[in-house]
Amino acid sequence: MDRVYTAEATASGARTGDVASSDGRLELQLSRPEEMGGDGGPGTNPEQLFAAGYAACFHSAMRFGLKELGLPPSALEGSSVTAAVHFLRGEPGDFGLAVDLSARLPQLDEEQARQLMEKTHTVCPYSRATAGNVEVGLHVVPTSS
Repeated sequence: MDRVYTAEATASGARTGDVASSDGRLELQLSRPEEMGGDGGPGTNPEQLFAAGYAACFHSAMRFGLKELGLPPSALEGSSVTAAVHFLRGEPGDFGLAVDLSARLPQLDEEQARQLMEKTHTVCPYSRATAGNVEVGLHVVPTSS
């Protein structure tokens, strides 16, 4: 594969420091959540950043899934994807992540939405990068007619 784009960010101060992108577009304070023994300060954390990136990438990748399923681009009107990233802890020093992706797809019936989620999971770069390393649950959020 050819490199198309490279994002670069630098973190300092671990989970209570800051993170900034090399182009200056992203500059954020980091805080450790209370659930992880922190003070729950005003900053974000790596899990929130990963969730935001995964949700955005997955939602964007859905357009390729639509094509493969023969669905029109209008099928994504009013849609959204939410990523819940779970920080896991086992034995001391044993940490991991799990992700639940939930899509709201009001233009599709439940079966079409499920198929789109599964197809997108095979093409999304985040899904491909985590395959075999991170348990990812795919969920369709029911929408009222």
